[in-house]
Amino acid sequence: MTDRPPYVPPTLVRHRSGLMNKMGVGPVVSSRSSVAGVNVEALVEAYGSPLFIYDEQIIRARYRALHNALVLRYPKVALAWSYKTCYLDAICRLYHQEGALAEVVSGMEYRKARRNGMTPGQIVYNGPHKDDQTLTEALLGGARVHLDHFDELARCERIAEQHGCRPAVSIRLNLETSTLPRWDRFGFNLDNGQARDAVRRLLAGGRLRLTGLHVHLGTFILDVRAFAEATRKVVAFANRLRSERGIVLDTLDLGGGLASRNRLRSQYLPSDQSVPSFAQYAEQLVDGLSALDYPANELPTLVLETGRALIDEAGSLVTTVVANKRLADGRRGMVVDAGVNTLFTAYWYQHQLVPTQPTSEPPEPTMVYGPLCMNIDVVGNNVMLPPMAVGQRMLVTPVGAYNLSQSMQFIELRPAVCLVRPDGTHTLIRRREVLDDLTRAEVIPPWLGGGR
Repeated sequence: MTDRPPYVPPTLVRHRSGLMNKMGVGPVVSSRSSVAGVNVEALVEAYGSPLFIYDEQIIRARYRALHNALVLRYPKVALAWSYKTCYLDAICRLYHQEGALAEVVSGMEYRKARRNGMTPGQIVYNGPHKDDQTLTEALLGGARVHLDHFDELARCERIAEQHGCRPAVSIRLNLETSTLPRWDRFGFNLDNGQARDAVRRLLAGGRLRLTGLHVHLGTFILDVRAFAEATRKVVAFANRLRSERGIVLDTLDLGGGLASRNRLRSQYLPSDQSVPSFAQYAEQLVDGLSALDYPANELPTLVLETGRALIDEAGSLVTTVVANKRLADGRRGMVVDAGVNTLFTAYWYQHQLVPTQPTSEPPEPTMVYGPLCMNIDVVGNNVMLPPMAVGQRMLVTPVGAYNLSQSMQFIELRPAVCLVRPDGTHTLIRRREVLDDLTRAEVIPPWLGGGR
């Protein structure tokens, strides 16, 4: 009788199928160790973690791609950089170098644009609240002021009367399309006749000149047909103003709302299958403009106020793993050093979360959350990720739009931001905050020990 090998009990490993639905298991991401050709670890060593990184080459390339798609189809085009999308002066100045106007929606943004070298004539001034100082400067300086409501129309008339001038203005319209929710809180409604009444009131006042129309349909618009439908309505209104009242417009501002390559939480298909190209947006916009009853030498300038679609892909966030846990439902929990105070758009986007180091370990559904000690602080939910040790980095992309302008000093201070040049050099464009940045505006009364 031969000796048998000792019995070794089997190891049972629970099989995790991942996020099952009709599309199958959720995608497994590969690692990525660099941004714009620069090693992530080198950037973190220079500027710390978390860290926002912007790629200058992508910023310039996206701007040129949209501009080229439009001018191939329509002869007079101006792009206006939407300031609220990213407030950093360095970013704004990159777009201005490329030829972008400044689109602002408040006195603060107007003053930022002026400080960045924009003349009033290079500023598109939107928004339901414009303070008296900047509204006066904008009107007198020739800014493209878009009237939002009748009260603002009357304010502009008073300013014109006080200064003895007759400034040019545009009126903002809102309208209904067959595919989008209506944004009717801003501007005058075109469908119910309110816009027609606004024109009649403006002309009767005799103190303002109507030179443009403006419409902004919404945000992250995936159905390009909405742009053609809305543009046809605006063009029909412009044609009536010309034929019935002799008003020749010099500007048709068709707003923004173009989608980036991000992915909404409610979005079924991945962005590469659902987000239209710049050419597709341009085709629909110009299709609507084709009905303009204007001679070629009098065609109005097409203005687009684009933000997200120009900047989103240019921005990445580096964050560091600070802890791993096993949640009660069996999923892995991964704590990182960036929360939703830094990454506000995580509330409505399925951002891509990519480890910066390769691994052969199998992925599993993971909840990635930040340091804010609140249940709402979720950077990514049910993300297929491999095990990541404390201290390892993760890239969150694309995050270039709105995160810096909407971030807040809540529990954690805001991180540094760097810009990578096309030649691979990089520079700081916003330093990491310190406690004095949070408390600088505070005033402590004397009876609490303050002397200021």
